[in-house]
Amino acid sequence: MKKNLLSVLAILVLFCTTSFSQTRQVTGVVLSGEDNLPLPGVNILIKGTTRGVISDLDGFYTIQANSTETLVFSFVGFVAQEVLVGSKSTIDILLIPDAKVLGEVVVVGYGSTTRGDLTGNIASLKGTDLASIPVPNFQEALQGRMAGVFVESSSGKLGGGVKIRVRGTTSISGGNEPLYVIDGIPMTSSGAIGLYNPMSDINFNDIESFDVLKDASAAAIYGARAANGVVLITTKSGAKGKTKFNVGIQRGISEPTRKREFLDAAEFVELMRESGYNNDLRAGTDPINNPSDYAGSDLEFVEGRLDRYSGWSDWRNLETNTNWQEEAFNGSAGTTNVNFSAAGGDEKTRFYFSGAYDKQTGIMIRNDFERVSARLNLDHSVSDKFTIGANFGLSRTENNRLSDDNQFNNPIQLVALAPITPIRDLNGQLYDRPTTTYYNNLIDSENASWLNTSFRNITNVFGEYKFNANLKFRTEFGVDILNQNEEQYFGSRTNTGLSTNGYGRSRWLRIFNYNTNNYFTYTKIFAEKHNLEAIAGMSFQRSDENFTSVEGQEFPLDDLKTLASAAEIVGGTSTLTNFSFLSYFTRVNYKYANKYLATLSARIDGSSRFGENNKYGFFPAASLGWVLTEESFLKGNENLSLLKLRASFGLTGNAEIGNFDHLGLFGPAAYALIPGLIPSQIPNPDLTWEKTAQIDIGVEFAFLRDRITGEIDYYNKNTTDLLLNVPIPATSGFLIQRQNIGRMQNSGVEIVLNSANVSRQKFSWNTSINFARNINKVKELAPGQESIPPSSSRFLNSIFIGEPIGVFYGPKFAGVDPENGDALYYANEELSETTNDYNAATRMVVGDPNPKFIGGITNSLTFGAFDLNILFQGVFGNDIYDGGGGFFAANGDWFDNSTRDQLARWQNPGDITDIPQARLGECNGCNASSRYLSDGSYVRLKTLTIGYSPPSSLLERMKVTSFRIFFTGQNLLTFTNYNGWDPEVSADSLTGNILQGNDFYSAPQARTYSIGINVGF
Repeated sequence: MKKNLLSVLAILVLFCTTSFSQTRQVTGVVLSGEDNLPLPGVNILIKGTTRGVISDLDGFYTIQANSTETLVFSFVGFVAQEVLVGSKSTIDILLIPDAKVLGEVVVVGYGSTTRGDLTGNIASLKGTDLASIPVPNFQEALQGRMAGVFVESSSGKLGGGVKIRVRGTTSISGGNEPLYVIDGIPMTSSGAIGLYNPMSDINFNDIESFDVLKDASAAAIYGARAANGVVLITTKSGAKGKTKFNVGIQRGISEPTRKREFLDAAEFVELMRESGYNNDLRAGTDPINNPSDYAGSDLEFVEGRLDRYSGWSDWRNLETNTNWQEEAFNGSAGTTNVNFSAAGGDEKTRFYFSGAYDKQTGIMIRNDFERVSARLNLDHSVSDKFTIGANFGLSRTENNRLSDDNQFNNPIQLVALAPITPIRDLNGQLYDRPTTTYYNNLIDSENASWLNTSFRNITNVFGEYKFNANLKFRTEFGVDILNQNEEQYFGSRTNTGLSTNGYGRSRWLRIFNYNTNNYFTYTKIFAEKHNLEAIAGMSFQRSDENFTSVEGQEFPLDDLKTLASAAEIVGGTSTLTNFSFLSYFTRVNYKYANKYLATLSARIDGSSRFGENNKYGFFPAASLGWVLTEESFLKGNENLSLLKLRASFGLTGNAEIGNFDHLGLFGPAAYALIPGLIPSQIPNPDLTWEKTAQIDIGVEFAFLRDRITGEIDYYNKNTTDLLLNVPIPATSGFLIQRQNIGRMQNSGVEIVLNSANVSRQKFSWNTSINFARNINKVKELAPGQESIPPSSSRFLNSIFIGEPIGVFYGPKFAGVDPENGDALYYANEELSETTNDYNAATRMVVGDPNPKFIGGITNSLTFGAFDLNILFQGVFGNDIYDGGGGFFAANGDWFDNSTRDQLARWQNPGDITDIPQARLGECNGCNASSRYLSDGSYVRLKTLTIGYSPPSSLLERMKVTSFRIFFTGQNLLTFTNYNGWDPEVSADSLTGNILQGNDFYSAPQARTYSIGINVGF
């Protein structure tokens, strides 16, 4: 009996032990202790065995283990952790960074990785770094923060375009903007009504991170649209845990960064009378000293005009001295931002919700911007294998717009009016022509409206199924729907509506852009040292655009502004266009022993934009990396914590042209009211992509336990088969045809240097410096074509083989003849002869609008509860052409007011000056030449933020989890030799890739001071 009892007990013990230690499924997520983001590619091994898995793109893993076994979590750049399984079925891990530059999570095409595993060049920025910057779109907020990413706002007008160039300009006639992808959806970033910027619809408080794919290895996964770089935008998501709320309020005031100095009434009268009198003396008469010469003289004509322009006042007594520049600017400009968010979830469901209101009143009169937005991001684990989710983003944007530069109803052109002209007559009405020199566009403030309203829906739904620990499939479907309506009304007193008793126009646009991505991801560890990740899938995108415009005139009352009140509909049009892409892609990442890295990628793109003979293109890329500090001869070195070499080569494309440039097109025509068709475009069935082959060689490093980190890259981009509009023989019946002809090269160096200067318990100081040098050259045009001359007599941008795109080409100003005050130009390229005949001057390259260097430096300091962040941004070596300079000049071309520097004009023989003699209507030096070129280099205190966060003990008493009050200044200081309004300028009336670096009555940037508060609970 006793023996049998012992046997039963032994069986029970064995049973219990076996039950306790039996293999079970353990799951979890691995997060980075640096930023709390998921870590993909982490090795999870059963200690003492060869069994293991790696975490997926979302940091999740699943492994079979028993209670007595220990899991080892290891990843390059992080401190390894060991965890006993015990009775746990879920083990979440927070890995502590060992080398920060290796552990940072970056988003790549169709997935994410860490910087330690990266073999391409990607510039990354967290959304929190931009959250408090008072600008209407995230593009402006990126300025100066990423090496090799050049950002330039066209002017200080709200809602306008922003120019971004990633490693230079690659195309002459095609698009040069990067591809924007938000949560997997290629965005609609162009094609809106007028010059409205579609990226202004996005609330960048919702953005978790920006990752800019710069080299071909990183960008080739996006193939045909990646030659100009790719900007990957990831929005915020929820996390398991208690719901966290955040409320932020920010309020600021704005003013122009600079105002120009114009002549006052006394100076204007002096200069105008002098210009007329100079003409008389040159004609041999002297109406001042010989009264009989006065009748019919230019001096008489000038004084008659001064009588007209002075209205009810007397210019002889200087009764009026109007500062028209002050009338163009808004004295109550400012910003308001209110945002709210909530994030949280449990093991099954996670969410992020936000709402925001943004209002900006522009520094220019009649210009404001308002955005209301909301976002809801959800993901739900249906089971351990299946996850579904959706990201919903909605916004409504209203923009009271201004006309393009070089329009008389643009407020800044008020500066052309005479300072002797009163603003209003004695009845309180605004003066207009003939009393004012040109149209007084203050009338638009009282008798016109121009409202652009945009509704944006950016939605993405996805599902992900894990077949096992190594293989999963993800499907995504996203839409980007842009509905835009623009209502214009110009009343019977305005320049536009004066002759038609009022003019109205209504324009409506809808862009329906949808995209689907479907791809497999396979990850596997072999023999503990071989890490493999492979993805393969397909993508399809289609974008449909509908546009309608109607215009009418003859309105019975100015208060009735809709087209229903127009007595006559004078115009209307509607268009329908679309494009589509069908793509197949793959990428393989391989890592051996955490030190040898390789990436291969390829994409096949088919596009509706290209000819039947070349619908599909192939875009491969390859890259290698070597982490030397993982080698035995460097591992453990306390002074050198990272040394990594990488090199890449790949091919990317550019498809940013018209949707039907490859087709033979016909357009409507009528003859004697009989409808018909006429050919409008010659076909090109061979039209295909521009192709950019890029080599990148880089080194990443970290010294002194990551106190100094950085990277240096050299790149060379060669673009062939340029999508040029090529002149063709007129005998064909056409003038141009889109062809694949020409070559362009960009090469350069990028340097990023970060330093933790001080890191103590209550004080820290970190610095980040980025610097980039890009050299652009046009290498080849159409056969027999050496140049593309200026397209306008007023602007100088041209293209020459061997020169950068858009160089300034024209006469070189040689100063003023000290004997007679004539404007002089060089008559030969050797600059040894001069002429006063503008037409006889030799044309030559006189300037370059492309920067030689760009850079930025950020200092972040904390001292106890206070924090300080300072960003300086700089652009160097570029030239700016002031297209309004000929009107501002003291040559007296007409009665435009001049800038005060023109008072230094030539007046007497022997005068040494660069300002020619004032001569009314004779254009003495007012023609387009290097006279109006200036150095456009500048350094700007772009952003300064000072914040205060109370200690945790005070937060507990306030019953909040976080509290921060801050001051932010934007564009506080500008150091430049440019004599225009602002050196950051690109006249929005001049479109295309060639016409750049021009200022034509372009509004300056806004300087903004704001205070804000953020509360979390």
